[in-house]
Amino acid sequence: MATKSPSPSIDFGGMFERAASQFRGVDWKEPGQWQVLPKLAVWLAVTAAIVGLSWFAVLSTSTEDLEAERAREPGLKDQYRNRLAQAVNLTELRKQKQQVQEYVTQLEKQLPGKADMDALLSDINQAGLGRGLQFELFRPGQVQVKDYYAELPITIRVSGRYHDIGAFAADVANLSRIVTLQNLSIAPLQARDSTSGMLAMDATAHTYRYLDPTEVAEQRQAKAKATAGGAKP
Repeated sequence: MATKSPSPSIDFGGMFERAASQFRGVDWKEPGQWQVLPKLAVWLAVTAAIVGLSWFAVLSTSTEDLEAERAREPGLKDQYRNRLAQAVNLTELRKQKQQVQEYVTQLEKQLPGKADMDALLSDINQAGLGRGLQFELFRPGQVQVKDYYAELPITIRVSGRYHDIGAFAADVANLSRIVTLQNLSIAPLQARDSTSGMLAMDATAHTYRYLDPTEVAEQRQAKAKATAGGAKP
């Protein structure tokens, strides 16, 4: 009758003792003399530390990015709603844009060109003469050039009756071109007959004209030169 051979047993105690013996008397200042297990243990510990720190850094950065995106979310929602409303009302907005352009064109037509200024000055003069006023002074001043238009001040002094002066101011306001009366001053006319009821009105009439393309180009060049000159140290 055959007998079974005893199964080999694993001596865990001996294995643990041999492993522990490699850590005894380890000189931590001389890693080159360490045995295999201390080296392996230190390598695993360093690897685990590096992986942990890297994971923490990545997780921290991701958390910051997530919070930043969450903070942007309300603004992006508002921007989306606004653009959606614009998209829905796009046809109406285009109509409004066209209306504004037509209004601007209409206003531009009320500004005379350089060639029309003489006719406009004549219209102002005729408005006063038509009301029976006497022009004591009619002196155009220095043209003040702006970005897209030029302004011409005109110093005037007229004499006449109160109602005629008021009608003249109304006629100037109703001219097809834009003319404004500023710095109005009305006083009794110093005449021989102080009971004549005649008045003198001093005012500055401001009229405007648009710049022609050449003048606009000159203005832009002057601005560019001024900007370039200001940018130099």
